[in-house]
Amino acid sequence: MDVILLERIAKLGQMGETVKVRDGFARNYLLPLGKALRANEANKKRFESERSTLEARNLERKSEAQSVAEKLDGKSFVVVRSAGETGQMYGSVAARDIVEVLAAEGFNIGRNQVELNTPIKAIGLHKVVLHLHAEVEITIELNVARSAEEAERQLKGESLTSADAIYGVDEDALKPEDFFDPEADGEDEDA
Repeated sequence: MDVILLERIAKLGQMGETVKVRDGFARNYLLPLGKALRANEANKKRFESERSTLEARNLERKSEAQSVAEKLDGKSFVVVRSAGETGQMYGSVAARDIVEVLAAEGFNIGRNQVELNTPIKAIGLHKVVLHLHAEVEITIELNVARSAEEAERQLKGESLTSADAIYGVDEDALKPEDFFDPEADGEDEDA
């Protein structure tokens, strides 16, 4: 199906372009959300008459996204989750969790604006890309840790996936004598 784009869509085209897309993509996404019109003579005339208002609205949305991007770009957010000793989380951090963290800080971001291909399942520092507008993209840092104290330690560059980091025990310095009594006689079984 041929459609006229009413806004810039990544990997598809610019505003005003007539592009060929699959019927389902047009019917289920582009047309219902008002991102495109069917390509016919009546809609082409309609687009040309509304072009200036569409461009003005697009410019306004882009400037709003730029102002939010300036406040957010490069910021770090702490997410506290429970995790095992190896750093593997018992749950995960998904796009909706990121939206909630940003909302708590006063930023109104939609779930569809968070680019997260797979949920975060390990503690550590993670880069997350946010698409605020078709032409505005920023990166934030998520500091996923077991506690606020561990988040501060991670921020300084410390790895928290070893027993030393968690419990203060140096795994490499441990010897078998620390676990077993060398004086114990292994022949107690006969008695």
